[in-house]
Amino acid sequence: MASSYDSDGSLRGPSSSYPPSKKLTTSNYLRHVESMAKVPSGAGSIPHLNAVILGESLASEENDLIFPNVEFSGQALVSSPQKYLEMYKRSIEDPAGFWSHIASEFYWKEKWSKEVYYQNLDVREGPVKIEWFKGGVTNICYNCLDRNVEAGLGEKIALYWEGNEPEFDGKLTYNNLLHKVCQLANYLKDVGVKKGDAVVVYLPMLMELPMTMLACARIGAVHSVVFAGFSAESLAQRIVDCKPKVVITCNAVKRGPKVINLKEIVDAALVDSAKEGISVDICLTYENPTAMKRENTTWKEGRDIWWQDVVPRYPTNCDVEWVDAEDPLFLLYTSGSTGKPKGVLHTTGGYMVYTATTFKYAFDYKPSDVYWCTADCGWITGHSYVSYGPLLNGATVIIFEGAPNYPDSGRCWDIVDKYKVSIFYTAPTLVRSLMRDGDGYVSKYSRKSLRVLGSVGEPINPSAWRWFFNVVGDSRCPISDTWWQTETGGFMISPLPGAWPQKPGSATFPFFGVQPVIVDEKGQEIEGECSGYLCVKSSWPGAFRTLYGDHERYETTYFKPFPGYYFSGDGCSRDKDGYHWLTGRVDDVINVSGHRIGTAEVESALVSHPHCAEAAVVGVEHEVKGQGIYAFVTLVEGVDYSEELRRNLILTVRKQIGAFAAPDNIHWAPGLPKTRSGKIMRRILRKIASRQLDELGDTSTLADPSVVDQLIALAGV
Repeated sequence: MASSYDSDGSLRGPSSSYPPSKKLTTSNYLRHVESMAKVPSGAGSIPHLNAVILGESLASEENDLIFPNVEFSGQALVSSPQKYLEMYKRSIEDPAGFWSHIASEFYWKEKWSKEVYYQNLDVREGPVKIEWFKGGVTNICYNCLDRNVEAGLGEKIALYWEGNEPEFDGKLTYNNLLHKVCQLANYLKDVGVKKGDAVVVYLPMLMELPMTMLACARIGAVHSVVFAGFSAESLAQRIVDCKPKVVITCNAVKRGPKVINLKEIVDAALVDSAKEGISVDICLTYENPTAMKRENTTWKEGRDIWWQDVVPRYPTNCDVEWVDAEDPLFLLYTSGSTGKPKGVLHTTGGYMVYTATTFKYAFDYKPSDVYWCTADCGWITGHSYVSYGPLLNGATVIIFEGAPNYPDSGRCWDIVDKYKVSIFYTAPTLVRSLMRDGDGYVSKYSRKSLRVLGSVGEPINPSAWRWFFNVVGDSRCPISDTWWQTETGGFMISPLPGAWPQKPGSATFPFFGVQPVIVDEKGQEIEGECSGYLCVKSSWPGAFRTLYGDHERYETTYFKPFPGYYFSGDGCSRDKDGYHWLTGRVDDVINVSGHRIGTAEVESALVSHPHCAEAAVVGVEHEVKGQGIYAFVTLVEGVDYSEELRRNLILTVRKQIGAFAAPDNIHWAPGLPKTRSGKIMRRILRKIASRQLDELGDTSTLADPSVVDQLIALAGV
């Protein structure tokens, strides 16, 4: 049941509905914890960004709230702010009781010890240590598959697979998936993979990717999935670090019209790793016949083995390796663009409980939902919200091999209609890209099945949020704008659909059990309306436990900057209503004449201009100001470059943020250098901006390397 607010912002108690308007201007103070009842004197002000949908007046957006409709809230798992506050308060006051109750819904061979969790986040008190459900014995694969089959979901579709070409597709029921996982698990055991051994996985988005992750988990092996777009050098770094028993790959994949020879990349990586003293005896290779035939695949006899020749011969049942909740589940390396990549280590029990719970509540999951997350399993989003989180809830999941704009920019909505997708979770980069291509590609498809939308990976600027909400969701689907990280395992700050009115671009409030704080440079917590460094006090079940083989770096990077807290590395603003606004990485802060300016703020202001489709901002050296602001701007289709437009873009930033934030340079960009997952490679943009063209480095992970040449050609235009 929904709740309303009196004029002073206090909760009025249950009522039959939210205010009838979806869009309201209000001065309500929506609080999520009692300590925010007052804004303390001295709290810094936040420059409010009025970035709006294309063509709308800038003046009307400052206090916009978008309310969930009555029908949606009425059936939501968390149906009102009051319900959220009750659950959140319990999760903070009694975390052991709150999480134990949820954990008991899963299968445990043995229950955890009396102490539900142990934590030390303060380096001054000794080594940083986090444990949840220690002594509990379980298996995440069993909970994803066997438990659901035993509950009667065996014939429910677990995975739909959509190939790069629209005519190729497939599906697996929970029974089918369990049998195939067991066959692969039996093969891995047969070739000597044991509990605790590492397996490196370099696969595209085939059903065999989550299948491999689950097979490793079933036998207690530690999987390390590497995005199948990383270079041979990057893959070799990871192989050398975790020393796998087996590498599992695929001969090739098609992304759009382009064939990528994955096996050649793996071959080169294995040569490089052998030079470092790490040899891998088995390279299990899946034949992907839609991309490359066997006879065209490079091969090393004695090491390379075709998946299809061996795995199907094994039995379709496999005993589970029961593991402690604190036994490792997977390693996931952060990008190694600078220095050695960091091997983020997640353990089993807490991660299982946390990903399942965040998926359930942040997407208001119902058993009838069909869920599609566009992320690759090579990233944490694909681990937590393609594989584990959805399957732990018995969900039906879409796996998409191809490119979201192939054969045209309507592909996403074609897939939504084909499978009747009800929950669609994607990145702001893709939203902006599709927005640039125009509404026509969206409106030609029904999309009536959509119920909840989601955003992940970076702060979504308000204009993109509004386009996503108004055009894709027909102004009826709430958006779960999730903030979290590889290190956190699952969502940390996110709207709960149906619970809260939303502000376009705000991640809103913390998830259950999460205590975000904003601190100043001295590490002092700031209450009320403020901007600063985003930290978390107290642990949560999904937190990573260490960096593989380098606990000192774990402590130095995440816990020494502000002792007693987990430091996220992100900047954050909290507005007068308690809503959180992520401002990007603090290392993406530009210091202009003493003003610290978040690149995300400038980008959001630029994109609010009706002719700007996308923007990326970097800092460059400036002899007077220390650093200058250099903006790469992609225009809406059909708009020409002009000096007048350049001046208008700069003026837009001046109006919304201030003269101190006005870009010194606007560099026209037909496109931005992005990885295949949509991440903008700012390292390359910095080099172009500073004209260090001989230091561009590895561009092998770019979706379109030709963009770099185009940007260089337009330098100075």
